[in-house]
Amino acid sequence: MKEDFVFYLFDKQLDAFIELMNKVPENQRKLVPNGFETNLHWHLGHVLTVTEYHVFGSIDQPLNLPKLYQEMFTYSTKPANWTKEPPSWERLIAQLEELRNLIHTSLKTKLDTPVRNNILKANNYRELLFATSQHLAIHTGVVTAMLQILI
Repeated sequence: MKEDFVFYLFDKQLDAFIELMNKVPENQRKLVPNGFETNLHWHLGHVLTVTEYHVFGSIDQPLNLPKLYQEMFTYSTKPANWTKEPPSWERLIAQLEELRNLIHTSLKTKLDTPVRNNILKANNYRELLFATSQHLAIHTGVVTAMLQILI
């Protein structure tokens, strides 16, 4: 897999996710549709938090997002258990773009660098980024389904 392809795939998936999230009406963002445990605001925060964790945290690189994000948006969390107000929608979108830039600058020459044990079982940064792209695609599909119910 060529270096430019893995970044192309990541950017394509992230662009699709952000484009979809930018279409969500404000009054629909915190509603939990029937059959779901999460809302669209959670998905936005989850994609941001887990992307950072998959790419950097699972290999013991420093995390930049506030610790609160781990409590609100990681696996097995849901809005029903939130005790604080989540970061604003606009802030999460901006942080996703910042994370994209950080991933590009941090990994552009390191894609084939081996990584230690990580939850994705990736052997190198290229595989971490590819798996992260798959995660983005899954959430784009879930958000699309949720929007069909909500709108």
